[in-house]
Amino acid sequence: MEVCYQLPVLPLDRPVPKHVLSRRGAISFSSTSSLFGGPDPRKLSQRRGGISYDSADQTALYIRMLGTYSVCCGWLDTCLYLQCIYIDLWLFTPSTESVSPWGCRCCRPLSFQRRLAVSPSLLCPSSRLTLCFLDDDYAGQAKCMLRKVGSWDFDIFLFDRLTNGNSLATLTAHLFNQYGLIELFQLDVIKLYRFLVLIQEDYHSHNPYHNAVHAADVTQAMYCYLQEPQLSSSLTSCDILLGILAAATHDLDHPGVNQSFLIKTNHHLASLYQNTSVLENHHWRSAVGLLRQAGLLEHLPVEDRSNLEMRLGSLILATDISRQNEYLSQFRSHLDQDDLNLQNSAHRHLVLQMALKCADICNPCRPWELSKQWSGKVTEEFFNQGDIEKKHGLEVSPLCDRQLDTVPNIQTGFISYVVEPLFTEWRRFCSTPLSHTMLSHLGLNKAHWREESDPSISHAAFEDSFSLVHFIDVPLRI
Repeated sequence: MEVCYQLPVLPLDRPVPKHVLSRRGAISFSSTSSLFGGPDPRKLSQRRGGISYDSADQTALYIRMLGTYSVCCGWLDTCLYLQCIYIDLWLFTPSTESVSPWGCRCCRPLSFQRRLAVSPSLLCPSSRLTLCFLDDDYAGQAKCMLRKVGSWDFDIFLFDRLTNGNSLATLTAHLFNQYGLIELFQLDVIKLYRFLVLIQEDYHSHNPYHNAVHAADVTQAMYCYLQEPQLSSSLTSCDILLGILAAATHDLDHPGVNQSFLIKTNHHLASLYQNTSVLENHHWRSAVGLLRQAGLLEHLPVEDRSNLEMRLGSLILATDISRQNEYLSQFRSHLDQDDLNLQNSAHRHLVLQMALKCADICNPCRPWELSKQWSGKVTEEFFNQGDIEKKHGLEVSPLCDRQLDTVPNIQTGFISYVVEPLFTEWRRFCSTPLSHTMLSHLGLNKAHWREESDPSISHAAFEDSFSLVHFIDVPLRI
C-alpha cells in the first residue's frame, strides 16, 4: 500500500520556535516532543529521528526503520501491526512528475511515501500503543475540529490545512468510525485506508473547484443532513454507508470542464456515455472501479455488492444538475401529497438523492466568508474553461467568459434559478433549525451579490444562461 503525504505547514496562529527558525527545516519523529523537537534544541540528539533538509537540494533523503511496532493509526483509530516501515523524503518541483523506488508517481512539491507491510492480524484495543511519526500539533487541532463536524459553519478550508491536504480521507474515515460502519459491514481497515487514499488522489488538485476539498465539503454537508431528525431515525446503516460514499466520490476524476465542453470537443467520455450525464456516469464508474481495486466490498455476496454499486450510481447520477427539474418535481409532488414514507426504501432513496443534491450545491447556504471563497473558486474554473475555448476557437460556454461575466452576476443567477428552488423544497420536507439557517445564509449571501452585481444585466438573461446545457435543460420557475 502506497500513500502520498505532504509535509505539514505550521498554522499561522502557532508561534514558530526560534530554534526551528535557525534551521533549514525539521521533521520530528518523537512522540514526546510538543513542537518540532521540544523546547530545548540541545536535546535534539535524544529524539528517535530527525531530518534537516535544504529546499534547494533536489536530492532525496531516505530513512528506513526496521522492527515490529504496535501502532494506533490515528484517523482510523484502529491498531495495526506494522512489521516494517519505510519512509522516503523526496524533494520535487511542482511541475515535475517523478516515480518513487516502488513505482508510485508523485508530483507534489514535498511528499512522503509510506510503504506499510501490515500483518493481517489486528491487535486488541487493550494492547494499543502509539508511535508518532510527525508531531501531534496538526493532528490534534484537526481532531478538535472533528468534534464539531456537524456544525454548519465548519471551515473545510482550515480543516484541509490542518490535515495537510488530507481532508477528504480524514473526514470520511472519521464518519465511518462515528457510525460504526467498519464493524457493521466487517470492513478491512487496510482496504478502507487504501480506498480513501485512492479516491482522494483521484480528484484533480489543480481544479480550482472540483477537487478533493469540495468532495470533503459535500461529505461534511451530507453528514449534517444525515443527522437531521427525520433521517437519523429512519435511515438504515446501508443508507448511511451509501450516503457517505456517494458524497465522497460524487465528482471523482472531474476534468474541470462541463459536459457541453466534452460533447463539442468529441471527448471519448461523451461518446462512451452517449452525451447523457457524461460526467456523473464517469464519477460513478470511477468510484466503482476504485471500490473494486481496493477490494473494500469483496467480502460481501456478489448480489449485495452489485446492489450497492447500482444504488451508489443512482445517488451520484442525481447530482446531474441538468436533471434538476426531474428530481425536484418528483420530490415536490410527494411533499404536496404528503405521502413520503421513510419506511419505504424507494422513498428513503429519493430523500438521499435530494440530500446529496443539496450538499453538492450548498455553498451559497454557508456563512458569507466560506460561501464567498467557494464562489470565487467555481467561477475561476468556469473562466478557465472559457479561456481554453477561446484558445481553440470554440464558442465560449455560458457563464465562462471572464470578460463578460462576473462573480456577483453568476452567483445571483445561480442562487435565484438553481439553489433557492431546491432548498425551499428541502425546508418543506425538513423544517429544522439547520434548514432555516441555510435559507437565512442564502438570503444574506444573495443580497451581498446583488449589491455587487451589474444592474445593466437583466435577470431574464441569466435565466436563459442557466437554462442552457451549462446548468439546466429546462428553465426553472420559482
